[in-house]
Amino acid sequence: MLPATGESGDTATEAGRHWLAGRYRREPGSYVRVNMVTTLTGAAAGGDGTSDSITSPTDRSILGMIRRDADVVVVGAASVRAEGYVVPRSAALAIVSRTGRLDGHRLDAADADRVVVVIPASVEADLPPGVAVVRAGPGPDLTPGEIIAALRARGWTRLVCEGGPTLVSQFAAAGVVDEYCVTVAPRITPVAQTLMTVTDGIDTTVTGALMDEAGFSYLRLRAAGRPSRG
Repeated sequence: MLPATGESGDTATEAGRHWLAGRYRREPGSYVRVNMVTTLTGAAAGGDGTSDSITSPTDRSILGMIRRDADVVVVGAASVRAEGYVVPRSAALAIVSRTGRLDGHRLDAADADRVVVVIPASVEADLPPGVAVVRAGPGPDLTPGEIIAALRARGWTRLVCEGGPTLVSQFAAAGVVDEYCVTVAPRITPVAQTLMTVTDGIDTTVTGALMDEAGFSYLRLRAAGRPSRG
């Protein structure tokens, strides 16, 4: 049981947003975070095929706070297409692609200088003008370690992976995630794709747990054996 401290914050106010940001802030240093939203049934998306239909205003506030602390947001190419991604205001966007193509994306050309596409070294890229290419790993498949190393070589040491489920599962299985930030929507929904799939369990420590008036839960989980930096 968690103690009833009575501590709370109204995220509609500046003071409340400052209070919430303090509960997600990390100390300086390299790290890899995962930030995802799910339902009580473990779905990674709602009926419209996107996470927008299972999110909340507080979840979107937390998303912005986590991004502001990061150097780069890492996301799979399929999620860019499905979610209609826009480039974060305060961080670069790294799109992971096995093919080097972004067919169906809706990225704004004006933000191209803050977008990189991470591809295998053996792949030829076919990308919009202005989008930088980061080549990682010698083979046809990219490992999380290769992705992280390639981004850190550009000076981006604070990474946030936002999905989709395939990329998050790969990061989790590789043991490279320091912290999982997970929003749980109080909804029972069909599951087309789960939040993540792992073969072996991952021990975690709860470092933060919040709930809002709509019943959404907000968890911070530190992976066992990973450094604690806030």
